Amino acid sequence: MAGLNLSVALIVYNEEERLAKTLESIKDIASEIIVIDSNSTDNTCAIAESYGAKIYNEEWRGFVEQKNSLTKKCTKEYILYLDADEVVGYELKKAIIDAVMSGKSDGCYIRRKTHYLGRLLNYSWQKDEKLRLVKSSANPLWVGEIVHEELKINGRISHLAGYIIHYSYRDIDDHFKRTIRYAHLSAESYYKKGKKFKLSKMIFSPFIAFVKIYIIKGGFLDGIPGFIAGVSAYVYGFLKYAFLWDIIRVNKNKDLDK
Repeated sequence: MAGLNLSVALIVYNEEERLAKTLESIKDIASEIIVIDSNSTDNTCAIAESYGAKIYNEEWRGFVEQKNSLTKKCTKEYILYLDADEVVGYELKKAIIDAVMSGKSDGCYIRRKTHYLGRLLNYSWQKDEKLRLVKSSANPLWVGEIVHEELKINGRISHLAGYIIHYSYRDIDDHFKRTIRYAHLSAESYYKKGKKFKLSKMIFSPFIAFVKIYIIKGGFLDGIPGFIAGVSAYVYGFLKYAFLWDIIRVNKNKDLDK
């Protein structure tokens, strides 16, 4: 919709496989597309340019700083923050247009559903809802730690119909490699906050995480992909405490060597 007072903002790195689908889903509603790239080595920037995006290259400083830098570059009344692996669905697109045209809300929560291993998961990883559409005048600010960043604003917040389709993992290999990486980042965050290792946490937390996704949230209704999602939650829960134990052990040995 030409003339909609909306900036679409993304941070990217080597996303040539998925970025076009994301930008295709919002090209008709965005007055401007703002992209911060962190030295991609593939065709990411060329794809973004083909959709008329304004591209800025900045060294990686973490999710929070990178996304706050995005905010400063947006010039429209509303900002829609997307990841390069997210596609705006038809129903959500209509809701975004209505929200921007009415201007009633300072921010809007948007649901996400993950497309994983060939199917859209309706139960696993739910309820997944993020504050993503905000007024630039509502002082949007990204806050958080190494892994989990969150958007904060001042003002009235509503919830939009429809959802983002999240193409998060390319395959099982990509999924579990990232699960391991995020578990390590979470452990580093725990260590920096002074969190103590507890064996009971490493034993019981993974099991609770599996039951929550696969049983309580109904992941079993998503078939084999739902079961794998539950197992990944178990692996993540186990590894973050295993990594925390190892980080504490290594740093304790360093102190003894001094």
